[in-house]
Amino acid sequence: MTANRALIEEVTAHLAAEGDPERAESQQRYMKSSMPYLGVTLPRTTAIAKEVFAAHPLASYEEWRDTVLALFRGATHRELWYVAEELAEWRAYREYASRLESLSIYEAIITEGAWWDIVDGTAAYLVGGLFASDAEWMTARMREWSVDPHLWKRRTAILCQMRRKADTDLGLLYDCIEANAGDKDFFIRKAIGWALREHSKTDPHEVIRYVEAHRDILSPLSKREALKRALKDGLVERVP
Repeated sequence: MTANRALIEEVTAHLAAEGDPERAESQQRYMKSSMPYLGVTLPRTTAIAKEVFAAHPLASYEEWRDTVLALFRGATHRELWYVAEELAEWRAYREYASRLESLSIYEAIITEGAWWDIVDGTAAYLVGGLFASDAEWMTARMREWSVDPHLWKRRTAILCQMRRKADTDLGLLYDCIEANAGDKDFFIRKAIGWALREHSKTDPHEVIRYVEAHRDILSPLSKREALKRALKDGLVERVP
């Protein structure tokens, strides 16, 4: 294990020093989290993280990987989960983050974090970023994830192309949606609608076509979310 303990100890100490118990209670209640908060705002958590990262550069892929996982798995408060994500995404380590082998790190964060505040950014930025390294390999992995028993891996498969815009693989997106369209879970239905709504920023008429063609299998929530922008822009008059 080559985790940078000085980085972990310093960021933990800085966050603890700025904690606000009253805010912490409110944050935990809002997030419905069994893990407590320290009560540090997200912008301040990010600022502290970046200051500490700059002071403790990581010398290798292995040190980056192990520090990310040690931060995440050793977290006693939810802000440290956020710091682990910040470290995974930090610009100085983009080459590390883009390695296909890093998918195993992101899978650990997704399955162990197992809540939207952890999963969604990981899906869009970290998992989604791997398509630039090998789209064919990632497509095969996300097809596997789309039918995985783990709900949050399936949500990730649906959301992983959120930032791909015109490069979105519609075949993959639609396969991931249709594999989960019958799921009654709120987070799956919301993800389907959100992924389609995001693509509507690039190709609204294709999303309108898709929703109309699949009106009988998509949930009302998914359809409302998918067509939210189209309704606002007057491209459709109602949700089918």
